[in-house]
Amino acid sequence: MLELSILGFLHDRPLHGYELKDRIQGLSGHVRPVSDGALYPAITRMVKAGLLERRTEPGTGAAPRRTLSLTPDGRAELLARLREPREADITDGQRFFTLLAFLSLLPDPAERAAVLRRRQAFLHTPASFFYEGGAPVRAEDEPDLFRRGMLRIARATGTAEKEWLAEALAELEAAGPDSPGAP
Repeated sequence: MLELSILGFLHDRPLHGYELKDRIQGLSGHVRPVSDGALYPAITRMVKAGLLERRTEPGTGAAPRRTLSLTPDGRAELLARLREPREADITDGQRFFTLLAFLSLLPDPAERAAVLRRRQAFLHTPASFFYEGGAPVRAEDEPDLFRRGMLRIARATGTAEKEWLAEALAELEAAGPDSPGAP
């Protein structure tokens, strides 16, 4: 998701590395902070792959600043990752939120809807954190206070997300290429 975040934030405009890091950390919050040891090697790999361009500019002090921008190949890679996200990008909540942050960059509402349908199908698959005899444990049947809390919170979150997905899909299906949320 780090690479998707880099591509997504640079889609809007060129950024310095520290600005990019701040935006990525804002998106992932306290859940997954970004270290320099992860960010800068990813940037270097993406520059070598031709997805990013790095320019050196004079800094406000003595040190020069490096500005990063997307190349045409980087834009194409971003759109490809949004059109065909990995399964983990659909099933993991934080990864899916990162995907959502940039999904409006896909120009075709039908492509956006296809991604949302994948998440919707995943959410409608019965699941639980806990299983008894191979069957998912329901919150009402869980004797442990804290596990019961986990299950209730997950159910409420899932219900809200399912409702939003249904609304978003209805809006996308009714929309044309100039729909709200289009770049």
